[in-house]
Amino acid sequence: MYTVYVANERKYQLQSEESNRQLDALLEGLQIPRETWPYYSQMLTTVLKMFEDGADVGDLKIANSALKELRYSFKVFAPYREVPKVTVFGSARTPVDHAFSALARDLGRRMVEAGWMVVTGAGSGVMGGAQAGAGREKSFGLNIRLPFEQEANPWIADDPKLITFKYFFTRKLFLLKESAAVCYLPGGFGTCDEAFEVLTLIQTGKTRLIPVILLDVPGGSYWKTWETFVRGQMVGQELVSGEDVHLYRVVESADDATREILSFYRVYHSQRDVGDQLVLRLRQRLSEGALADLQREFDDILKGPAEQVSGPLPPEGDEYPDLPRLVLPFNRTNYGRLRQLIDFLNRS
Repeated sequence: MYTVYVANERKYQLQSEESNRQLDALLEGLQIPRETWPYYSQMLTTVLKMFEDGADVGDLKIANSALKELRYSFKVFAPYREVPKVTVFGSARTPVDHAFSALARDLGRRMVEAGWMVVTGAGSGVMGGAQAGAGREKSFGLNIRLPFEQEANPWIADDPKLITFKYFFTRKLFLLKESAAVCYLPGGFGTCDEAFEVLTLIQTGKTRLIPVILLDVPGGSYWKTWETFVRGQMVGQELVSGEDVHLYRVVESADDATREILSFYRVYHSQRDVGDQLVLRLRQRLSEGALADLQREFDDILKGPAEQVSGPLPPEGDEYPDLPRLVLPFNRTNYGRLRQLIDFLNRS
């Protein structure tokens, strides 16, 4: 029995080695650049392993559709990667003349005037309002195929920047991945689902910190009621940390929403993990006094001294070579406090 097992293992190893040789020959024939070679090789290997695993047709359809949606979305967004974008969420059911739709329209217009682009789920209501304000040229629409209620709004319909998804999970990825800010107006289950998902991803360090804006009309109670639940039940019963409420802002005008988004990037530029360190790219260098104040005020989330450097760390390559860095030994736990640290940077 043992001899048969060894023989089968040897046969499998030889087949695997032959498959690897064939994959290498394919990649070389296609002239795939060496720096990206490992990723193409791993993706092709994963596909072949599905065959070895005996994946059924239903599993193959899911994997195939998801990969095609990812590939096409990467392609559509690629020419605009350097343009900052805000994703606007909200109800698809509000009429064009509803106050929420008008507020979204005002927000879209203001963000475009500030040099940004607008991303929505491509529906009508709040989403259509945001794209009407932004205009077709400065809009992306990420539509979802549903049996009801989700045709692309006329401001993005038939535009090359409209992407229609089969799966919510691939759509959700791009609603967040390409955005430097997210803004939620009142909406239904989908809007609240997206708001909690984004906050969960930020709270757990699975995505970068960005402004999360909860926007209502003046005197509106939608997000105030939501926040009462978060503070009273989630924080009150210690189901989330009290500091997590700093991950979002509740505002009542498009002016305030725009100001909150733009002020987040006044000094702070972006972030990247380098080993155990969190590297913050800054638009200007901190004074020695400000650095000392930061160290003192946020010592509870830092495992050692923060350090300023003049340019990229070696693993960053040539990313943003002119920006100074703040290298933080962050504890990878208190992201609400990290948001407060970024607010400190922007005020300094």
